[in-house]
Parts: sequence; C-alpha cells; structure tokens
Amino acid sequence: MKHISILIPEGDISFSNIEATHKMFTKVNEALERTGQAPLFKVQLVGLTQDTRVTNGLFSIKPELVVEDALKTDLIIIPAVHGDMKQVIEENKGFVSWIISQYRNGAEVVSLCIGAFLLASTGLLKGRSCTTHWLAVEEFKQMFPDVNLLPYKIITDEGGIYTSGGAYSSLNLILYLVEKFAGRNMAVRSSKIFEIDIDRNSQSPFIIFHGQKEHHDEQIRKVQEFIEQNFQNKITVEELAEMCFLGRRNFERRFKKATSNTVVEYIQRVKVEAAKLCLETSRENVNEVMYSVGYSDTKAFRTTFKKITGISPLEYRNKYNKEAMEMA
Repeated sequence: MKHISILIPEGDISFSNIEATHKMFTKVNEALERTGQAPLFKVQLVGLTQDTRVTNGLFSIKPELVVEDALKTDLIIIPAVHGDMKQVIEENKGFVSWIISQYRNGAEVVSLCIGAFLLASTGLLKGRSCTTHWLAVEEFKQMFPDVNLLPYKIITDEGGIYTSGGAYSSLNLILYLVEKFAGRNMAVRSSKIFEIDIDRNSQSPFIIFHGQKEHHDEQIRKVQEFIEQNFQNKITVEELAEMCFLGRRNFERRFKKATSNTVVEYIQRVKVEAAKLCLETSRENVNEVMYSVGYSDTKAFRTTFKKITGISPLEYRNKYNKEAMEMA
C-alpha cells in the first residue's frame, strides 16, 4: 500500500486542494474494495503540530500526524498556500528538512499550484523543471532563478517530483498520478466521476515523455531541455553533439540509451506536441501552426504529425478545437 502524506501548512491554505486530493485517492480505494481488491492508498494529513489550523476563519482542519512522528511516506502532496510567499516559506520552514529526508529515502513529492514555492524552498527543484500558477510566474522567477519554470504547462514530472499549474489544474495532476499508480482504466473511471478532462494533461508539450528524463545522464538531460526550449528553430544533431563535446555517433548512442528515442524522433515529438497545443487552443490554421513549430515543408509536417498522432493536423484541429467544432 502506498502511503500518501497531504501536508497541512501554516497559513491561508487551499482547502480545495486538500479535499479534492484526499477524495480522489480514497475513491480509488473504494472502487477497488467493491471488486474484492485491496486498497492501494493510505492517505493521511501531516502538519507541523497537531494544533488546529484555521483558514480565513472559515474552516479548520487538524492533522492526523506531525513531521516528528516516525513516518515513512511514499508520496508528499504540497497544497497551495496564499499570501506573501516569503512569509509562507518562513512559517513552514519546519517542513523543509522532512521533505528532503523523505525524498532521499524514496518518497516522491507533488506541489499543487503555488505550492511550488514551498517545494522550491527545499532546493529539490534546483536545475529541474516545474510549473505553477501563471499569475505567480515573475515572483517565482525572482525567488528561484535556478529552477526551470515552465509557466504554461499543466503538469511536470521529473525525477520523482511533480508540479501542476494554477488553481483547478491540480486535479489533472492528481488524475495523472491515479493513472500512474492505479492504471488507465481507473483514471478514466475517476475522470468520469469527477468530470475532469483526462486528456488535458497532454496539452503540455512534453508530458508524453514518460520516464525519458528519469535517467542519470546530465548532459543528455540538458540537451533535452535545449530542444524543448528551442524547437521552433532549426536544430541539427551535430549542434547538439557539440554541446556535449561528443562525436555524433557517440552522442546519438547516449541519447537513444537515455531517452529511448533517436535525436530526430525526440525533436519531432516535441514539435508535434507543440503543434497539437496550438491546434487545440488557437485560431491559427494548419500552415500557420506548421511554421510556428519550425516546419517549412507541408508534406513533411503532415506526414510526421500523422505518424505520431494517427490523424492529420486538420482532423486533429476539428476534433479538439472548440471553435473549430462549433464552425463545423
């Protein structure tokens, strides 16, 4: 059974983060038990002390456990905490060493919305990618310049650390974790019960790369990040190999070993995922999207897009873009 610790920080915490997270994991347990299976999760609230927490005088909550308890957890959930972020971090610095210790002992860590500030204060995000609410982007960059912030992503997943975008997009991250730990069928069932768009996490251009950064080749990881940040430009294998001070053949061998993709495949997938996002959310036509992600050859773009998605760019736009569907 996987132990999940939902943190109860000091301050103006997001009770919706806490309640929804607790509910979604416990509903999975209930569904499993109804079919005679053992529950997968043990969900508990963990605070700095057992004193009752109060948010804006509206609600109160009491943690079941405190960080001083002899607790070995598997997954830590950090909810959003509103207010002055420097003060929030100061009031909750008692969590920092506990989170670091649990992570080093094998626990994974999740931040929801602006809970990323508290997560970043542990230092675990240094050199990694994360997301947070778009309204908090500039403040986050100023406070944590050594973190690779991806402000328009819904979900990031890197090295056992997960972050979600603003507000209720946290539900997409919890659904993502349900799928990871309980399987696709249970995630689909949960998405229907809670009425969450299960495909929304795929809007992040890079979230499809399950496990492709869970390797220990730092040079290759930096190349991946370079590709993801510069996919609109022409990128050559030789250029990427030079970044690593490697010969082309040796570089391609290491890249494939680390990511399970060739360099060209990886670049194509990044471009196509970015194109999918544009087709889903913008008014740009297919050719405009093609140019925006760095393609100039219409046939090559359409062929690559269909190879990866199974449908043409126009079919994809008509299927997933709301305005296009209304015009149809």
